[in-house]
Amino acid sequence: MEDYRININYAKALFLVARDMGQLDAANKDMRHVYDVCCENHILATIFANPVIREAKKVAILKELFENKVSKVSMLFLAFVVRKRRSVNLKGIANAFVELYRDDRGIVLSQLVTAAPIDDDIAKSVEKAVGDYTNKKVELHSKVDSSIMGGFCVSFDNNMYDASISTQVAKLRRDFSKNVYESKL
Repeated sequence: MEDYRININYAKALFLVARDMGQLDAANKDMRHVYDVCCENHILATIFANPVIREAKKVAILKELFENKVSKVSMLFLAFVVRKRRSVNLKGIANAFVELYRDDRGIVLSQLVTAAPIDDDIAKSVEKAVGDYTNKKVELHSKVDSSIMGGFCVSFDNNMYDASISTQVAKLRRDFSKNVYESKL
């Protein structure tokens, strides 16, 4: 069972160790990779959640998956998490670590949703606008969603700017549904 406090405490432990060893950037890259693998592989999540499978087998699976792809510090940390019977929390711990890294480096996560794919110039201008607004570096993820019909939506730091055509149409529909016309008869 996922628990936010467990995730954040283990992530803080790795963060402090990696920072003290000067391997914070490598640990960030490693935890992003671990998070991506955990998101993509549902069988792995089932194995980690199964209490019948012994920790030694889970550590062997982790070594097989990550040993040549992550740093030694990250590998030791992953094995430690499994030995402490927190393997079900690996995805949450990796995500919490990435969030701690972003906070430490002054990076804000931003999502841009458009109706059609955008070019790099537009992405850079959105990145610059969000960066100017937040006074932070921006990690921009763009997504194409044809249901917004046109325009764009940008979200960051619990803020959202919605300039989509679908929102404008919904607003017009709401405004026209009110009958404000009065007959002069």
